[in-house]
Amino acid sequence: MSIVALRTFLVKRARISASFIAILILSAAGTVQAQSHVRIGNSVSALIGPWRFHAGDNSDWAQPGLNDAGWSTMNLSPPPGSFDPNLGTGGFVPGWTSQGYPNLTGFGWYRLTFDVVNNAATPEESRLAIKMPDNVDDAYQVYVNGRFAGQFGDFTKSGVTFYNTQPRAFLLPDNLHEGPITIAVRMWMDSSTPLGTSDAGGLHGAPLIGQRPSIGAMLRLDWDDVARSQAGNFLESAFLLVAAFAGFALFWLDRHDLAYLWLGIACSVSVLLRLVVLMGYYTMWISMARELIATDVVLAELGMGAWTLFWGYWFKFDRMRALHLMTWAFVLLSMLNMALLRPPFYGTLIPLGASSWLMPLSIISRLTLGALMLWVTFNGIRRRGLDGWLSLPAVLLMIPGLYQTELVLLHIQTFVRFFGIILNLSQISILLQLAMVSLLLSRRFIKGLRAGEQMRVEIEQARQVQQLLIPEALPRVPGLSIESEYRPAQQVGGDFFQIVPDAEGGVLAVIGDVSGKGMPAAMTVSKLVGAVRTLAETTRDPAEVLRGLNRRMIGRQSGQFATCLAAYIAPGGDVTLSSAGHLPPYRNGQELSLAGSVPLGIVAEADFESISFRLDPGSSLVMLTDGVVEAHDGKGQLFGFERTLELVSEGRDAEELATAAQNFGQQDDITVLRFERTEGAAKAAEPSLDVAELSHA
Repeated sequence: MSIVALRTFLVKRARISASFIAILILSAAGTVQAQSHVRIGNSVSALIGPWRFHAGDNSDWAQPGLNDAGWSTMNLSPPPGSFDPNLGTGGFVPGWTSQGYPNLTGFGWYRLTFDVVNNAATPEESRLAIKMPDNVDDAYQVYVNGRFAGQFGDFTKSGVTFYNTQPRAFLLPDNLHEGPITIAVRMWMDSSTPLGTSDAGGLHGAPLIGQRPSIGAMLRLDWDDVARSQAGNFLESAFLLVAAFAGFALFWLDRHDLAYLWLGIACSVSVLLRLVVLMGYYTMWISMARELIATDVVLAELGMGAWTLFWGYWFKFDRMRALHLMTWAFVLLSMLNMALLRPPFYGTLIPLGASSWLMPLSIISRLTLGALMLWVTFNGIRRRGLDGWLSLPAVLLMIPGLYQTELVLLHIQTFVRFFGIILNLSQISILLQLAMVSLLLSRRFIKGLRAGEQMRVEIEQARQVQQLLIPEALPRVPGLSIESEYRPAQQVGGDFFQIVPDAEGGVLAVIGDVSGKGMPAAMTVSKLVGAVRTLAETTRDPAEVLRGLNRRMIGRQSGQFATCLAAYIAPGGDVTLSSAGHLPPYRNGQELSLAGSVPLGIVAEADFESISFRLDPGSSLVMLTDGVVEAHDGKGQLFGFERTLELVSEGRDAEELATAAQNFGQQDDITVLRFERTEGAAKAAEPSLDVAELSHA
């Protein structure tokens, strides 16, 4: 198999090869020996050798008549108790770096000459084939009696392109059924492959020779082994895909919680990494060098950074900007280190001896990311208590998977076989981590539902309170027609108005708009409405009413303010009006000019000027909030002052004006009050509803 020793779970197969199975069968039959003769029947024969081996490259070494007596020998029978250092499985043949060639990279040749006795019953069955082992470093070409039979990898004058090794079998020449056969294997290993293990180089199993149907059956077994070895990757990808979808869906529902966004990003990066790995197992669309750059250098490091930021947002870390800077700095450093230890850089631009300091630096940079993740977690424990402790197992499960490479270098087995499925430490850790994250998401979701239900109840209660505060039944004042329309943009609005008649037949009208939305605005509205009613018992002066409201707004910790307009309409039609930063009213379809003033709650000793005018019979006064003029359609066009003035000048009533703005595109609370003097107005009349009665409306 190819160079994935440094990132074993991405490129190594956890399976016992068909070659090893054949060796076991032949060993049981007592037929494995120094091979000078091979008898071919219905079974296959493992070419364990001893093979002749020579470092270097020469095309003449493929010829059958070559005198290779001076070459060294290599037996491809697995030593007793041998195991794959990356997988922990038996049947592993150590490579040439542990068989006398510790510094050899590049080319090396294997040769084996033997006589074949073919017991085929028919000519069709007599066609021979050879199946190469699935675990090789890193690319090869096969020659039979000097004739090219096949290859895995691309061999050109400019160099060799190698891939994640896949099961391969090649037909021998159709006229070669028996007799002397010389198999020559031209091997090539990348200079970065030995960094992950001391057993790298060449063939890690014995080739198989046999009749075409038997070799075809062994090839199918190998592909079945590939499917079983990658079941963990498929399973992990499915869970990660579900988690990514859940993260993005939750973020779509709650745009304020960036933890959901980074959960989706982290899981998406992990899915993409595994898809690239699976592509290497089943296709030759991407070379191993590019696969390693994509997985080890880019996606693995990005995934670590994304998971770190996910936990930062999950724990609501105070200094997220600093965490972003530290995370991406460590990610870039780790990317650079990993790239220098991967093809095509290592062994070309980077000298071979540089691994002595690049490897420790790479480990340190990755450990720093793990330490940063733990630091974020412990900060979460300190701040969030139980939530932090529940998250700790998920983080601790992630770290062993991130450092599987380092564990392999320490000769610690990182794979387990589970009902025929091979799972590595990274897959186990990510599956357990996703289970823990799912538990945490479920817990937060349930808490959110409870909080949402509590908020819904509170909002409903506030809405009911506000309905009591906003009068539904208007007072009947002789000589004065009163209309009102209140259209909140949400369940609880920030607009308010009060119409308080007095015993002499006059009426105090107050309209306002509190900054903000929801419960804070509703609470402020309730305080202002209560203050209006209290002030109305002692004064009819609109400016004095505004000063009293301003005193109640000053010093509120919420920092809210409110615009307000107060007017007193006397029984004879005389009007006194004062504004606290509110929109000017309209008198007989014309906007009144008011002196500039600040809203309530900004300046402690603010003064509010008043203006006076008279409403003759047939005259009108319209007061409204900015929800009318600020309504806008889907194109962003405002309802605006011109449309408002046009409707008011046409004498539209309060309902028509509010409906027009609402249909145009309501964005804020809409409130409209309209007063009109009627013919035969009396100077003083007893209203049908007094202040006490109005408080129960």
